[in-house]
Amino acid sequence: MSEDTDDRHDGNASGDGGSTMPPAGDVPPSGAGATRRRLMLGAAAASTVVTIRPALAATVGSVMNCEVPVPDPRLGAGKWIDGRGQLVDAGTAGSFRPPNRPLKAEDIRKAMQGANFPGADYETSRAYMAYIRKLQNGMSGFTCYQSLQMPRA
Repeated sequence: MSEDTDDRHDGNASGDGGSTMPPAGDVPPSGAGATRRRLMLGAAAASTVVTIRPALAATVGSVMNCEVPVPDPRLGAGKWIDGRGQLVDAGTAGSFRPPNRPLKAEDIRKAMQGANFPGADYETSRAYMAYIRKLQNGMSGFTCYQSLQMPRA
C-alpha cells in the first residue's frame, strides 16, 4: 500500500473527524488515553456479566420445561418397560405400560429423589427411572435427563 493512500494513522479511526482514539492495533498512549481504554474494557466486561446471568436463568427455566418420552418413539413404539428399564413386547409379564405422554423434567427430578411419577405406583416409577438412566446420546430425552443431573450454581 502506498503512503499517499494510507489514511490509517491520521488520528481519525472512525472517519467522522471527532474521534481521538488511536486506530485498532495501536498501543494507546499512557495517561488519559490508557485510562479511557481501561474504562471501556471494564464497561464491556460488566455488560457481559449482565447479559450472561439472564441467559443462565433462562437455561435453568428451559431445563425444567423439557420432557422425556418413555420409550423413545423411534426405538420403542408399542413396547413396554420391564423392571430393569429394558424395552419388551407389550403385555410381557412383569412389564409396565408406558406413560400416555412424555415425562416432565420436574417430575423426573422428583423421581430421582425417590418420589413416584404422577399416576404411577412405586414399581412403575422405578421401571421408568431405570429406562431413563439408560438413555444414551442420540435418544429422545437424553439431553433433558443429562441437564437435570448438572449441578446448579
